[in-house]
Amino acid sequence: MKDIIIYAIPVFILSLVAEIWYFRLQQKHHDHYHTKDTTSSLSMGIGNVITGLVSKAIVFGTLVLVYNYRFFDLERGAWWYWVAIFFADDFSYYWFHRTSHQVRYFWASHVVHHSSEFYNLGTALRQTWTGNISGSFVFYLWMPLVGFHPVDIVLMQAVSLIYQFWIHTEAIHLMPKPFEFIFNTPSHHRVHHGSDLKYLDKNHAGILIIWDRIFGTFQKESERPRYGLTQNLSTYNLFSIAFHEWRSIIKDVSKAPDVRSGFQYIFGPPGWSHDGSRKTTEQLRNGYETEKSALSEVEN
Repeated sequence: MKDIIIYAIPVFILSLVAEIWYFRLQQKHHDHYHTKDTTSSLSMGIGNVITGLVSKAIVFGTLVLVYNYRFFDLERGAWWYWVAIFFADDFSYYWFHRTSHQVRYFWASHVVHHSSEFYNLGTALRQTWTGNISGSFVFYLWMPLVGFHPVDIVLMQAVSLIYQFWIHTEAIHLMPKPFEFIFNTPSHHRVHHGSDLKYLDKNHAGILIIWDRIFGTFQKESERPRYGLTQNLSTYNLFSIAFHEWRSIIKDVSKAPDVRSGFQYIFGPPGWSHDGSRKTTEQLRNGYETEKSALSEVEN
């Protein structure tokens, strides 16, 4: 089957050029774009397409295999089927995305998308080379099992990815309130890309922001986020961008004092360390709250 994302690439490129031109006219180009950063993002996107030639075939084959053991035969021509698969896909994406921020093994692939210190349509194309082969598709395996056809699942995944392209911009401030309440928007997703403590691990939505509102991970945008990672890479080397976290995992596991620590370095939250030399998002927040409470007591 053909990947519809391939057909969307010309639209991606034209939109990117339009955004660059827009910020040049606003005389804010350097606040939103950096030539080497954008080149790295586009190169990572090309690498994602190339690696996807093999990895997506593996994923599709796995979906087909699971589909052979489906519990139900769903009617693909029914209107409710497409409503159901839309919500099923978006729900699955939310939990995949949220887990990718909470489990280091999945973060090792997803961190690529967060590695730019700029937020623009080029950043949307900065995609992982290892996500599929490392098993991100496991979050979707329940869908063919209940009867959604593999072709339709892959189609909905592509629709979700295409939707998420346009929200990677600072050219749009806010959408109308009803839209902001239901859908993922540039404002919501800017929060997700922020490395500020209040923004970390928030707004994991794909298309619908309602999942974040329901499951307690929603954060409204206030001040402009500081984009990138809590510790940025400071490199434009593609292989460093693609594999730096995998190398760090191997290094940490090799130096782990025991099996439990080694396991945590792989499947624990990003930032976990056996000696407390690094901090997880939860530890950073707890430390901030403790410090704020102590300061409040001193002032009183």
